Amino acid sequence: MPSDRLLLIVEDDAAFARTLGRSFERRDYRVLLAANINEAAALLQENSPGYAVVDLKLNDGTSGLTCVQMLHKHDPDMLIVVLTGFASINTAVEAIKLGACQYLAKPSNTDDIEAAFGHVAGNTEVELTNRSTSIKTLEWERIHETLVETNFNISETARRLGMHRRTLARKLEKQRIK
Repeated sequence: MPSDRLLLIVEDDAAFARTLGRSFERRDYRVLLAANINEAAALLQENSPGYAVVDLKLNDGTSGLTCVQMLHKHDPDMLIVVLTGFASINTAVEAIKLGACQYLAKPSNTDDIEAAFGHVAGNTEVELTNRSTSIKTLEWERIHETLVETNFNISETARRLGMHRRTLARKLEKQRIK
């Protein structure tokens, strides 16, 4: 099997990682699983994957953006897709700057991810919208940006946003994002 079909999945949800891995194995990829950036770094010692799928928010408190940066330094030609339940414009821009080829919001399936690997170049034909961004979307993006800045510390995020911690917790509960 060619080494360019080697895929690294960095995902802390073990069940999701296994399911995604099996799905890619059925498509003739060889899959490596890592639950955090340290496990990913250890796998890179002996492997050179051509593809990677990285979760944006890892349970060990590490940002997936740090993992993207590490993977890109290891191999600038690696095709990296960031997969997240915490999608925001800010993290999408940073992921691309750090070396990701695409950024997908959950839920995304194997077809979406494989298509993202094949869609590396930009598209000037993408449809532009005439609708401006809603206040709720802007608010959510600012909340998420601050969550990332504080390493997902809700108390510190609430303080920086000037809102009560319980108010922020209610807003996050309404989003119900994994």
